[in-house]
Amino acid sequence: MLNQLTKKLAGHLWTITPTVRHRILPRRAPKARAWSHTLDDPAVGPIELHGLYRRRPGSDTLVTIVHGLGGHCDSAYAIDAAIAVEQAGFSCLRLCLRGAQGSGEDFYHAGLTDDLRAALSDADFERYDHLLVIGFSLGGHVALRTAVEGADARLRAVAAVCPPLDLGAVQRWLDAPARKVYREYILRELRDMYAHVDRRGRAPTPLERVRQVRTLREWDALTVAPRYGFAGPDDYYRQMSVGPRLGTLQIPALLVASHHDPMIPAGSIEPLVRQAPQLLELCWVDDGGHVFFPAALDAGLGQARGVVPQALEWLVTHR
Repeated sequence: MLNQLTKKLAGHLWTITPTVRHRILPRRAPKARAWSHTLDDPAVGPIELHGLYRRRPGSDTLVTIVHGLGGHCDSAYAIDAAIAVEQAGFSCLRLCLRGAQGSGEDFYHAGLTDDLRAALSDADFERYDHLLVIGFSLGGHVALRTAVEGADARLRAVAAVCPPLDLGAVQRWLDAPARKVYREYILRELRDMYAHVDRRGRAPTPLERVRQVRTLREWDALTVAPRYGFAGPDDYYRQMSVGPRLGTLQIPALLVASHHDPMIPAGSIEPLVRQAPQLLELCWVDDGGHVFFPAALDAGLGQARGVVPQALEWLVTHR
């Protein structure tokens, strides 16, 4: 019991500490250039996506990194992943989903795959024979949805690190009083993103009302549902949750989950992967927290040390 309590506490520390440290002493990412791509959204018109692109001469493979809810391409875990990609010798795109980093273009949701599919189709990336994706948290959910829906034929495999599979279950978990610290952190970033959208005249609900949002369910009800045509939060969760659709994966997918993740409870994952489909590889780790893990942790996925470097090795074997 004491060991489990210790690991539960460690899960919180592994979730919080790296992000705090990154704000004080930012990680140094591999040098990359600004990247953009314009897609045409049927509801709001042209949307310019942004990211950071690092081309490695001679690389025939592009690895795209997708951030989580309230994150962006300069989040600590995205930079860590970019470092792993750099060390492996591949080209890398750190993609910002629409609205991330305050572009004001629009705002994303957990089931929106248009941005990732549009990015993979960019003319800059026609030079690559192989496309791989690694997503974190919500970004992992987007990666899995893309693997279910289909995308560019060169997309070989995806990896999802600490993704939600049941959006409704995770919403209820995060909206509980005990998770207030995590919830407020996410909502602060989302409200800021929404303020930029409002300045562009693209907000579906008055900004003053959204500034009062204190739960993720309320956020989904006031923003995601009206913007994307869902009847309400429950309709959004039902239609977009990837868990029940894993049996229709079109390409290999890796799912990395932590027993001590304080944001994505193991109980929301286990029922949906008890009979994992052939194209899904499930990796449970017993250390770390939400998207952050000990640097030397062996997840059993490759020769390198560390969850993300091993996940990258797994992806490469499926090119």
